[in-house]
Amino acid sequence: MKTLHVLIAGAALLLSTGAWAQSTSRDKKEETPRTHGLYLKVAAGYYFSVSQGQFPDVGPYPPHDTHESINTSTGATTVISDKVLTGSYGAGFRSGVSVGWNFNKYIGIEGTFNYYASAKNLMTKQTVTAEGSPSTVLGAVESHGYVHAVDFAPSVVMSPGFAKVNPYVRFGVVVPLWGRLNITTEASQTSRPSATAIAQTTVSRHEQIKPNVTVGFQGALGLSFALSSRFDLFVEAEYRNVPVHGKSKEVTAYDENTVIINAVTGQPTGQTVHRGLGDLSTAERYTDYVTTLDASSNTPTGTNGAQTLYKDNNKPSNDLKSYINIGGLGANVGLKFKF
Repeated sequence: MKTLHVLIAGAALLLSTGAWAQSTSRDKKEETPRTHGLYLKVAAGYYFSVSQGQFPDVGPYPPHDTHESINTSTGATTVISDKVLTGSYGAGFRSGVSVGWNFNKYIGIEGTFNYYASAKNLMTKQTVTAEGSPSTVLGAVESHGYVHAVDFAPSVVMSPGFAKVNPYVRFGVVVPLWGRLNITTEASQTSRPSATAIAQTTVSRHEQIKPNVTVGFQGALGLSFALSSRFDLFVEAEYRNVPVHGKSKEVTAYDENTVIINAVTGQPTGQTVHRGLGDLSTAERYTDYVTTLDASSNTPTGTNGAQTLYKDNNKPSNDLKSYINIGGLGANVGLKFKF
């Protein structure tokens, strides 16, 4: 009987040892990082502009920071300073969602959908002061632009396949799917239409530039930190070069008010002139960008107060095509989930 008890105890010990070993082996297998298959990434980051370029014209205003003085008696104008405004729309916030596939622990492919919102850029600034009285501002124009865009970025990812801390490189192209360059302008002007009247005009406008189809490039260096068998935390430095050419422009909001003031008393005469979006001509509201301007182009011929006149006011105007760059150098941080 004692021998039977010893045999039963030994069998029980062997069974429990086998079950423990099997459980431990299964747990270790679960903890092993997954090196192939489908994964999902979410990331966000901030980018700094790298490639500088000259901004496009903002309606009738060139991309300059100009200070002029005017002789109120003779109307003669003197340029005090003039500077071309340059910059890039590569600075701003970006967030994205990626779907990828690891063929093995060394190489994979992924596709990322990104949303981008750039910082605002000063695109034009003009200041006109009275000669001999620089604090008396007779006119001012200031425009700021910013970009909202959505792009798709397919890429190849390569790494040495380390388990815990894994460096990697990623490179591919950028295909903008949708985007708008938004420009807001605030302007004011004081003029002397007659010896007894002063006209004070304020203009507020918003316009959008639509892009042509383009392709850019992107590359990144990163580190991936294994949090578990399914989750990784990653940080990366990324460079993007995405030049975008303008296709067309539309003024989407416009408000212009002119108040006539008696030059002798300094009091409003009660005479006002207002122009809204519906009062703009087709040429003022819509612009088609071209690579060359010639005699057949619908270009400005003069002005009538704040109104710009064109060869054909009933057709979209033409302007030279320019480009902006929505690429830059930035840093991303995110999470990776392996299915």
